[in-house]
Amino acid sequence: MKTTLSIITVIVLFLTANTAMAQMDKTILSPPDSVSVTTNDGVTIKVNYSKPSLRGRKFGVDLAKFGEVWRTGANAITVIEFDKNVLVAGKALPRGKYGLWTIPGEDETTVIFSKKWKGWGVNYSDQEDQLRVNVKNIKGNPSVEQFTISVEPSGQINLAWDEYIIPIAVKAGR
Repeated sequence: MKTTLSIITVIVLFLTANTAMAQMDKTILSPPDSVSVTTNDGVTIKVNYSKPSLRGRKFGVDLAKFGEVWRTGANAITVIEFDKNVLVAGKALPRGKYGLWTIPGEDETTVIFSKKWKGWGVNYSDQEDQLRVNVKNIKGNPSVEQFTISVEPSGQINLAWDEYIIPIAVKAGR
């Protein structure tokens, strides 16, 4: 009788643990995502990031505050990789991996490509900057609940959240 009770207890504990683990996977607040595109001019752009959600908050006010450095995603540093030298908004950036940071503004955003691309996304230092460019925001779009990065075949990288799109023009360099 004790053996049967022990076996039943172990089975119940096992099933409870499996159910809890399955539910945890469904409740990740900022799930990881990635995008990889080879552009029309032959540059492969890869981005690995996490996708925070608004959940009733406002971009630029409650999250990714205007005028402050933002990790451009959630959790670990957002990593962007170019397999060739590129021009970003007309400025040269050598091929390689970079941490992607931004300083959002209401009308314009500073996009930062940092030499530091490993680690948790909270220890930004401008001493690690490889390149900074300013881009004009596109505002007034349908609201995007979950932060999303997309790359078009033209090379344009779009950072979309709330009613903002931050377009970053990328072309093959020399």
